[in-house]
Amino acid sequence: MNGLLSALGISATGMDAQSARLRHVSENIANADTPGYRRKTIPFRELADGGVEPGRVRLDRSELPSIYDPSHPMADENGQYLGSNVDLIIEVADAREAQRSYEANLKIFDQSRQMAQGLLELLRR
Repeated sequence: MNGLLSALGISATGMDAQSARLRHVSENIANADTPGYRRKTIPFRELADGGVEPGRVRLDRSELPSIYDPSHPMADENGQYLGSNVDLIIEVADAREAQRSYEANLKIFDQSRQMAQGLLELLRR
């Protein structure tokens, strides 16, 4: 029974970590057109019991693109301003990966719950 409870806990930490990842991906997508915005990433750290937890948010330090638009309010005297380093293709791929990982953890959680419930029913007899 302890193994089933451990599986529930591990899959719950995985779902929590992937939901944190999805939050940051959605922030990145929402700010893709915000001048000077840096893409956020979140690393995962393995726990002693086999679970994971989200680490501290990191900012992508890649160079911000210089955009020419003299009519933009943030444009300098040369008509340029710094854009965002968010690539929507990467963000969509990250969102899909996080979603699939979340769903896999959810299936493990559900299977573990069903197995524990079946074991309890057998013990009641």
